[in-house]
Order: sequence, then C-alpha cells, then structure tokens
Amino acid sequence: MTSAAPGLALPGDPPGGRRAVWIWGIGVAVYFVAIIFRTSLGVAGLDAADRFDVNASALSTFSILQLLVYAGMQIPVGLMVDRLGTKKVLALGAVLFTLGQLGFALSPSYGTALASRALLGCGDAMTFISVLRLGSRWFPARRGPMIGQVAALFGMAGNLVSTLVIARALHGYGWTTTFVGSSLAGVVVLVVMLLFLKDHPEGHEPPPAEHAGAAFVRKQIAASWREPGTRLGMWVHFTTQFPGMVFLLLWGMPFLVEAQGLSRGTAGELLTLVVLSNMVVGLVYGQIIARHHAARAPLALGTVAMTALLWASAIFYPGDHAPMGLLVTLCVVLGACGPASMIGFDFGRPANPPERQGTASGIVNMGGFIASMTTLFAIGVLLDATGDDYRIAFASVFVLEALGVVQILRLHSRATARERDHHVVSRVEAVHVPA
Repeated sequence: MTSAAPGLALPGDPPGGRRAVWIWGIGVAVYFVAIIFRTSLGVAGLDAADRFDVNASALSTFSILQLLVYAGMQIPVGLMVDRLGTKKVLALGAVLFTLGQLGFALSPSYGTALASRALLGCGDAMTFISVLRLGSRWFPARRGPMIGQVAALFGMAGNLVSTLVIARALHGYGWTTTFVGSSLAGVVVLVVMLLFLKDHPEGHEPPPAEHAGAAFVRKQIAASWREPGTRLGMWVHFTTQFPGMVFLLLWGMPFLVEAQGLSRGTAGELLTLVVLSNMVVGLVYGQIIARHHAARAPLALGTVAMTALLWASAIFYPGDHAPMGLLVTLCVVLGACGPASMIGFDFGRPANPPERQGTASGIVNMGGFIASMTTLFAIGVLLDATGDDYRIAFASVFVLEALGVVQILRLHSRATARERDHHVVSRVEAVHVPA
C-alpha cells in the first residue's frame, strides 16, 4: 500500500517537466495570437468608426457579435475538446481566427467587417479551453491554478502587443497593412502546432470517449451544470472579468479621450498599464491560490469591490475630468479583473472529473463573456441615447456586478462543501492504490 502525502501527485497524474512546458507552450502561443486578434479592435475602435462611418451603437456591435459568437461556442467547444482532443480543436481555431483577422483587414464594408469579426470570435472561442485542457493533460493537478494564471498572463501579453504594436502600426502603416501583417502570426503558430503539438504524454492516454450523440451531449452538459462548483465558477467569471474586458476591448480608449480629455498617446499608456497590472496580479493570485485554496472567494469578491469603488470614483468625480492619479489607480485595479476571473476555473475544475473538464470549462468561460457582451451593448445604446454621457453609460456596470455578487454568495457554501466531499474521496482512493 502507498499513501499520497499532501502536495504529491495523485496516481495517474501527468509527470510535468520540460517537455510538458514545451508542448503546453505551443498551445499558449496559439492563445497569445488569438488574444492579439481579439483585442486589436480595442486600439482601432476610433479608426473603425471613421473607416466604416458608424456611430457608437454600430461600433459596439463589432465586439458584441464577436463575444456573442465566442460565448455561444463555449459549450460546443468544451464538448469538442472532450471528444476530439486539443490538437484538432486548436488547429481549427487557428484557421478560423486567422481568416477572420485577414477578412477584417480587407473588408470593404461594415457588413463584411462584422462577418469577419464573427469568424474571428469563432476561432478565438476554441483556444483558451483547449489550452486549459492541454495543461491538465501534461501537468499534475496541483499545478492547475498556476498553469491557468500563467496561460492568462500570456494572453494579456497578447493584449500588450495590441496596445503597443498594433496601435502604433495603425498610425504608421495604415489599416490594411497592419491587419494583413498581423494575420501572418496566425499562419506561423498553426504550422508550429501541426508539427509539434501532442494531446497528452505517452502512457497517459485518456479513456475512450463515449459514442457521440444528442444523449451524450445532454448528459455531459447536465452533469457539469449539476455541480455547484461549475455554476459558482461561471458566476465568479461573470462578475470579475467584464469591467476590465469592456475597458480594454472597446470603451476604454473613447472614455479616456472623449470623456477625460486625454490624448490618444496618454490613453494608450493607461490601457497598457491595465495589461501590465493584469500580468503582475495574475502571478500573485496564482501563487496565493496554489498555497491557500480558501482564498479564492475573498480574492474574487475583494476584486469586485475594489473595481466598483474605483469605477464609481472615476465616472462620478465632481469635475469635468478625473485626476490622473485616480485614472491610474482605476487602471491598476482593472488589471486585476482578468486574474480574478481565472478563479472561476479553480472552482469548476475540482468539481468535475477529467472526462468533463472541457465541458465544465466551457460553462465557466461563458460567464464573463456574456457579461462583457451585455455591457458593451448597454454602454453603446446609452451613449447614443444620452448624447455621449459616459457617467450614465458606464454606470450600467454596477447592475451586473450586483447580480453576480448575489449569485456567488448564494452558491459558495454549497460548492465548497461538495468540493470537500470530492477531495476526501480522491484521498481515500489514493491511499488504497495497490503497490
């Protein structure tokens, strides 16, 4: 008989190591490029409005449609990853988001540009869940929180490329050259992935998938949804992610330039600060959660509280413009939204067995993107209805934050109790593995 000491790998855990880092790094590179493409509109929003001659509502439709496709694809993608494996799904995603970026570069009209963003959103939807699944196949389970945060960190590095490189290229080389040139990155990662990526290490093949069909799909989704940890993870993701994403994806630049009177250069620097803060906070949150699992909910709720406080302070500041110090602080706090949203996966992961990880991650990942899509639409409509009153439009954030906090508080005790039960069962099984 052998016993599993705390912190040691459980039976069946992947070995990790340098090869795991290399293989997982290829998947992360695909995600990195997907984020560059996803967030490129955030620095090109004003240029897109001029190029296609559209108002705020029509401009927000670019991001709304992209996120609508992304959110709608999460459960199908989770099922595809569980059924087909990571490599096939990532390859399809890379093809689609590269075609979407290229199409956006060459679009002659608003309608074709919309279709291109939808195609991009479809490909983008296939990346993050696949990378999470790849990490769970190549690294021990105890590395899960840190692996997830590091993957998100590289995603934010892609956002940094958008704010630093894409923004400058737009002004130096123009629309078509910038977006066509960036689409070549998708071709590069696709070739590398097809040559070197493997779904799992030798000797750690997953069990054969059940016969696919409507009954199997319903069973996977229902079983994942029944777990309180899955639902809690979705609401954590819903509540924490969207303020930072809305700010970076579309409305941060117009708010800072039009409502706060900053130059585009200064506004770009503040968006860069959000990204840098996200990268630093992600490493901190990953370390804390890996060592203190009970810190998950306090970190998530604390991030929501600080975001709401700074958001309100900035938009309701009694004056024409908020002071620079307040805007800087707001951007630093918004940088914590992404890492806090990753906590949702740390609730969903232990609540589900390996064969449902993709489906559960898809459900969790829907949360933040549904909230982001709703807020992007609300801000665009309210700006048009109020004559560009950013105070009223940006206040829509508080409605979704309040809804999410209520759901987190309602589900937390049930989810943690259920997780303790799963943990006890896993430890008992580990202790009784034959030598």
